[in-house]
Amino acid sequence: MDVFSNLMMGFGIAASPYTLMLAVIGAFIGTIVGLLPGLGPSNGVALLIPISFSMGLDAISALVLLTSVYYGAMYGGRISSILLNIPGDEPAMMTTLDGYPMARKGQASEALVVSGVASFVGAIVATILLMFLAPMLARVAYRFGPAEYFALYMLAFCTLGGMGSNNQAKSALAAAMGLGLAMIGMDQTTGMPRFTFGQLHLMDGIDFLVAIVGLFAVAEVFFFIESHGKNSAIGVKLSKVLVPWRMLRQTFGAMLRGTGIGFVAGVLPGAGASLGSFLAYMAEKSVARDKSSFGKGNPKGVAAPEAGNNAAAGGALVPMLTLGVPGSGTTAVLLALLLTLNITPGPLLFAERPEVVWSLIASLLIANVVLLLMNVPMVRIFVLILSVPAWVLLPGVTMVAFVGIFSLTGSSFDMMMMVGFGLLGYVMRKLDMPTVPVILGILLGNQMEDSLRRAMVLSNGDWTYLFSSPISIGLWTAAVIGFVAPLFLRRLLKKPPLPATAEGANED
Repeated sequence: MDVFSNLMMGFGIAASPYTLMLAVIGAFIGTIVGLLPGLGPSNGVALLIPISFSMGLDAISALVLLTSVYYGAMYGGRISSILLNIPGDEPAMMTTLDGYPMARKGQASEALVVSGVASFVGAIVATILLMFLAPMLARVAYRFGPAEYFALYMLAFCTLGGMGSNNQAKSALAAAMGLGLAMIGMDQTTGMPRFTFGQLHLMDGIDFLVAIVGLFAVAEVFFFIESHGKNSAIGVKLSKVLVPWRMLRQTFGAMLRGTGIGFVAGVLPGAGASLGSFLAYMAEKSVARDKSSFGKGNPKGVAAPEAGNNAAAGGALVPMLTLGVPGSGTTAVLLALLLTLNITPGPLLFAERPEVVWSLIASLLIANVVLLLMNVPMVRIFVLILSVPAWVLLPGVTMVAFVGIFSLTGSSFDMMMMVGFGLLGYVMRKLDMPTVPVILGILLGNQMEDSLRRAMVLSNGDWTYLFSSPISIGLWTAAVIGFVAPLFLRRLLKKPPLPATAEGANED
């Protein structure tokens, strides 16, 4: 009964008119961010973090707004995938395989409705599972000592980015780069400055909000200028939006199966929504009787990956809230928000700040209902946003990034550093290096170093103490498997080619 009493407390906070308004605004903005090709949830959340601080939002309000943006972006990615054959973000890539063929056959509205309902089923079930499983995992986390936490951080670094990167060495180099940046500033133990080069601005270390907005938002502007300078036209016309009840009944089993697979993928640190949507699609195809219809406009090929990637979004919140380790790139950005608000995620969060956790869960449940009601009747409005010209979009994104960071720090040095991180992110994108491990290194580097130092103090310098408990051994084993497995599973996890190109569509 504790779960339900805590949930009622959360609804008491989340159901206030102000919080409801933030949830609706966040869901709307997130859907727009998701449907614009290339932005994705990480960029949307990163852009709004400094805005939430400049608005003076408290911890609960900021979390409600940004998690609603997170969920909304996961919903919105399907719109451009189905109509343009261009994924709004990487997890929505699998939706293009059957979503765009459905649109080409005149079933664009059916595909949009099925994907919207599948997103709702995946997200709502994942939020319910979060509600029951997170407190249980938090109780297990009480047994974690410095050795276990150090192994947990190693697990996060070994797996995050590994599944989505084409080169494990590049992922490791990006993680090492992030850990190196985390060393900048005053040493918490000795009080000595490290790698500051006489700059007083660096004495407090690298502001991870500056790094996040630079690596995600500013780098995306540079990349967009190079690769998406020309406006895209909508490839298919959207007919009258109707609810295909029969198609929904036929795909409901695929939604549930995709939800289960996606949630497990989300809970695993580093797996995330991309792997969740891929596994959900492949699993649905393997159990289907008509396997040849996949890739040609099968509604189950739309329902399964959409349920999978939205369930993974909810699952990724579990390790972030209970262990302080993000399960995805977007939850790494949310972790930065929590740390900025002086909220430390971990097993004590549920005991010390229950109002934060349960109001967040209640807000997610509300946001999912809002997103379902918003994404079906308002699809036509969202489609119009796809025609926003680049000369309007780019200055807007740049302005939000600069104004947000300056209002937060008031430092011109931080603005120049943000541009520097933007250039770094652009170069890393060109070199096919993941940027999320860099963020993770900046976020967790100091905690990882502190855990290692405390473990060495407790063991009098005996390094075998890091492998002295069953939990730490299990985490080290998972870390090794998570780093090595993609080397052998690369062909399985390789991004499949899109079924139709723009040139092919024109030839038709």
